[in-house]
Amino acid sequence: MRYLSLTAISILLVSCSGSTGQRLEVVEFDALETLIEQDSEQIEVINFWATWCKPCIKEIPYFQELQETNEEVSVTLVSLDFADEFQNKVVPFVKEKGLTTDIILLDDLDYNSWIDKIDPSWSGAIPATLIINHKNGKRKFVEKELEEGEIESMIKEISD
Repeated sequence: MRYLSLTAISILLVSCSGSTGQRLEVVEFDALETLIEQDSEQIEVINFWATWCKPCIKEIPYFQELQETNEEVSVTLVSLDFADEFQNKVVPFVKEKGLTTDIILLDDLDYNSWIDKIDPSWSGAIPATLIINHKNGKRKFVEKELEEGEIESMIKEISD
């Protein structure tokens, strides 16, 4: 089956997130767009990745650590795996890695309709990361694998 039913997603969310409050769900682009455009006191770090992308997997611990150590930052990992792989690939990956960051699977295969809305310079390659300072309107986008400490430097850059 290509799409998960809302009931299946709701049951999955309850069983996977437990009491951590972790967001773990399949969404369409409008939900991601709401996250990008929200009015928030926190700096938003949004990373685009997939379970099949080795450079993506390598940098995920940096995002997890950032979420755990910086209360001024909100991290969301946006999986670009297929929606029908959510239960058998993404959820087991999240559990295996012990991830507590918010994770959404973007179920919108019409990449050309939303890639430019993330950043006009984005070719669509992953990993890619968007950092937004909602307070001052500054944004930083990178389309590459990040090294340890690089996220913090980018956050500092848009905080000045």
